[in-house]
Amino acid sequence: MNIAHIVGARPNFMKVAPVMSALRDRPNVVQALIHTGQHYDVNMSDVFFQQLGIPTPDVNLSVGSSTHAKQTAEIMMRLEPVVTERQPDIVLVYGDVNSTVATALVCAKLGIQIGHVEAGLRSFDRTMPEEINRLVTDQLANMLFTPSDYGDENLRREGIPSEKIFRVGNVMIDSLVRLLPLAKKTCVDSLPSRYALVTLHRPANVDDGARLKGILESLLEVNQDLAVVFPAHPRTQKRIADFGLHVGQLRLLDPLPYVEFLGLQSQATVVITDSGGIQEETTYLGVPCLTMRENTERPITVSMGTNILVGGDAEKLRLEMSRVLGGKAKKGSTPPLWDGHAGERIADILVDRSLR
Repeated sequence: MNIAHIVGARPNFMKVAPVMSALRDRPNVVQALIHTGQHYDVNMSDVFFQQLGIPTPDVNLSVGSSTHAKQTAEIMMRLEPVVTERQPDIVLVYGDVNSTVATALVCAKLGIQIGHVEAGLRSFDRTMPEEINRLVTDQLANMLFTPSDYGDENLRREGIPSEKIFRVGNVMIDSLVRLLPLAKKTCVDSLPSRYALVTLHRPANVDDGARLKGILESLLEVNQDLAVVFPAHPRTQKRIADFGLHVGQLRLLDPLPYVEFLGLQSQATVVITDSGGIQEETTYLGVPCLTMRENTERPITVSMGTNILVGGDAEKLRLEMSRVLGGKAKKGSTPPLWDGHAGERIADILVDRSLR
């Protein structure tokens, strides 16, 4: 069985690692890793491969940054000859980034089977580019690997036949479980014992100057009671500079490698974010998470986990922070199949299918 894995951005790397690892020793399985280069700098790409034990990509398309349309089109143009030459039996795509939807479009038109890892997530907000990527990819995929029953329900409602849907659990948690012991031993210099960990990168939060200004003002208020540690995405740093915004005493850091960031998450008093993956990681870690979005494609982190949606409501953020500081933070539980073995279940399904 010839399997090609396509990755391109930081969230993909935590998802592909356990699947490739689980397939490594399976008989008659040949794997290739194709990196689109959507994320390409050291802290957003290279170091993740090293820490997660992902092999050097067989192909790097070196696409780089651009608008959604240009980046998606460039990936399609550079990927098509690669998959045409290699003729994989199935191509696995991960998550909801532009690399994922671009690959699905290319492979569907070439008649190559597509497996989507982390299928069925929905925010029901089509202003999010990721939502469009999810919807298109799931309609084109032949095998849809979901992290929870919520994903199954979404897919069935959209007309996906049940025989295409496989609930396997959360592959991101596989990487977390494996590397958490190491992450807890790492440290970032000069950090206080208690802190709020912040990440922001979504266009709705960082591309609007007034919205970003309001968020930073709220974080400065948080910082009066609890030190704010803010590893900032390069795009977010650029927006802060472009808008001439004030970050005061916030501890602004460059993006961190996976292990170091996971260590920060595991020790945080609270995490304030707009990231989908971090909502999942904090749920597993039992760390309170305040999400600066009006919706989430991962509602299980709200219904079962530690996540609370605060949107852009400064008063709600203030209220939830007071609960955290008062020892009354939301408690959660770990969703079913978030057990560190999702990659193995995917490998079992793929190998079983190849033997039929």
